[in-house]
Formats: sequence, C-alpha cells, structure tokens
Amino acid sequence: MPQITRDSLLTLEGYAKARPQMRAEVMAHKKSRMVELGAHVTLIFEDEKTMRYQIQEMLRAERTFEEAGIQDELDAYNPLIPDGTNWKATMMIQYSDPDERKIALAKLKGIEDRVWVQVAEQAKVFAIADEDLERENEEKTSAVHFLRFELDPASIAAAKAGSPVRMGIDLAAYAVEATTLAENTRAALAVDLA
Repeated sequence: MPQITRDSLLTLEGYAKARPQMRAEVMAHKKSRMVELGAHVTLIFEDEKTMRYQIQEMLRAERTFEEAGIQDELDAYNPLIPDGTNWKATMMIQYSDPDERKIALAKLKGIEDRVWVQVAEQAKVFAIADEDLERENEEKTSAVHFLRFELDPASIAAAKAGSPVRMGIDLAAYAVEATTLAENTRAALAVDLA
C-alpha cells in the first residue's frame, strides 16, 4: 500500500492554493469511511488520502518547512495508513457536556480493546489499540484512540468479495451489538485490502 513521501507533499505555498479543493474532497471521502457505534463513539477509517490531508494540515498549522519537522510528521502519520492486511481507524468518544464526558471516560476504561469487526461469518477481530503510545491512565480512557484491525486471509477474501462487514463494542459499560456497515462504507474499506 502507498506510503506518503517527502517528495509527494505539497509545499506550504502549494498547499495554501490547493487547500480548499483538497479539504472538500477529503471531507466527502471521510463520509463513506465513518462508522458510528452507539451515540458516543465514532470511527473514521484512515487511508493514504486522509493521512496526506492530516500531514499537510499539521505542516500548515505549525508552519513547518524544515526537513526534520516534515519527517517527524511523516513518521507519525504513515503508520496510520492500512498496509493491505488491516483496517486502521481513529476512534473518538464524544460527549458534548464536559462533566458528562469526564464521568463517561472513567467508566469506559478499556473500550479501545473491545471494539471488533467481523467479515461475513469469520471470527470477530478485536482492535489492537494505541500502538504509538498509551492513552489510558488509572482514572480514565482517552477521548481519542488509534485502532488497527488485523485481518486473516479468509476475512480479507470475504471483504473483497463483497461480504457484509459488522462492527460492535463488547464492553459492559458501552455495549454495541453488531452493526452492519452501509454498502458504501464496506466498499470503501474493501479498497484498503490487498
């Protein structure tokens, strides 16, 4: 699967010109890669396009043009691009009220390890969470996690053949029964597989 290289990025000036169009394209692209699990958990399945946009946005926000800074962003975001045998997602736990969010994050410790995906009748695949750094502490979980779903060859073949994909969360404090992905989302994720 493609990785983003320094030479493939736009300069800050080039990105400033392309940004409105690129932003509109990425926002539309993300719609088919978004899965809501219950009222408070959203997953956005990442790919080369979403990560390229994220890198360009970070470089723009930080006004980074030096090679070392650009390489730092590439090193941070390239691992979030699926490599053909997996799906990678940013999981956001969202509560608009800060007090409610604080209470919920304390109750939801471990949720990042209990999110699962299932292709057809294959075994559930539970997420491998936060490989870059620990995002949970003694009191609470984080509101953002990075998940990887590593698929076996049978699940990959079934997904590419158009089999249904289901997701859920197996945590007593926030259980979400099997949710079948919409066809446009299933098709978008199948493209991530080699």
